[in-house]
Amino acid sequence: MVPDRSFRGPALFSYGFRPFFLAATLFGLGVIPLWWLVWEGRVELASVFHPTDWHIHEMIYGYGAAVVAGFLFTAVPNWTGRLPTRGWPLAALLALWGAGRLVVAGVGGPGALVTALVDQAFLLAVAGMIAREIVAGKNWRNLKVLVPVTLLWLANIAYHAEAAFAGTAWHGHRAGIGLLIFLILLIGGRILPSFTRNWLVQRGCTALPVPFNRFDGVALAFGALALASWVAAPEARATAGLCVLAALLHLVRLARWRGHATWRAPILLMLHLAYLFVPLGLAAAGAAALNLATEATATHLLGIGAIGGMTVAVMMRATMGHTGRPLVAGPVLTAAFGLTLGAGLLRIASDALPGGPALSALLWAAAFALLVARLGPMLARPKTTRRRASSPPA
Repeated sequence: MVPDRSFRGPALFSYGFRPFFLAATLFGLGVIPLWWLVWEGRVELASVFHPTDWHIHEMIYGYGAAVVAGFLFTAVPNWTGRLPTRGWPLAALLALWGAGRLVVAGVGGPGALVTALVDQAFLLAVAGMIAREIVAGKNWRNLKVLVPVTLLWLANIAYHAEAAFAGTAWHGHRAGIGLLIFLILLIGGRILPSFTRNWLVQRGCTALPVPFNRFDGVALAFGALALASWVAAPEARATAGLCVLAALLHLVRLARWRGHATWRAPILLMLHLAYLFVPLGLAAAGAAALNLATEATATHLLGIGAIGGMTVAVMMRATMGHTGRPLVAGPVLTAAFGLTLGAGLLRIASDALPGGPALSALLWAAAFALLVARLGPMLARPKTTRRRASSPPA
């Protein structure tokens, strides 16, 4: 990591992960209970979106986009060797993100055009600032990270357009989820084997994760094809075949990273468990195309299990690693991760369980309450000088 000794501003704005991970955890804590109240008819939003569209949009472009920004604004300086974005640019970006949340919720009564213009600005700014850093650092191989981020920005614009002209955004739901899943495939394929290798080498293990090779490229290609087919035609036979094939490829890919050997390190095992929900979700999408499962099952396996689980695990590891703490989850953060996955599994089983959706929302809120309580002080306070137990996370 690039040293930040010259920065004299608030610790919260010294690195990108700090404001955006804090914003994501606070937002995650509040938005699901709010959604439950909206769903029950106890609260009415003035949003231009249908309530379901608002809920899904905010989980993707509110919560998800904040985590993506926090990760990239912390990882890119490590990739380029340049100083991180910090200070007033971070504060301005956070304000832009917050403005998007307010207008999408309908605060101030903005129309559809104003809502879209304000909301899309955050991801556009993130993509532009990441591109500037990669080009200035001549770190050309990481330009590929800009592709899914730029596509996420375009998907957000398309989400607004579809909701405005079609009344709902069914394609937009899947497009946003699909792009976040592809980011997990792309970035997860870098960090999971790397972190696992480092941990195993430190313990003298000789059986190590398989490095990135042609198989990973094939798995990524079929993953992208399957997700694109799911977005465009979720009920097509071709989608079923592609999703099942991609699920098998990524299950094999995950097995090659030797996650089973990390059971003594919950902070590392969490990443493998979260990635497991990608092939599970893809298999469910394939089954849904054949009327063997519901579309909601696939959506929640991918949305809560894979995206929720992976973002929670990454925020934990990055926060502890970049604030000088040992990479040890401990009981509180381990419980938070378990509650996140539990919320996803309960949501999937909610049709068969009385009160299942309410209990799922409660577990999610409990998970994020623990995250805020444990990670919040780390994110808001200066970096500790205590030795880390392992290498930094990104």
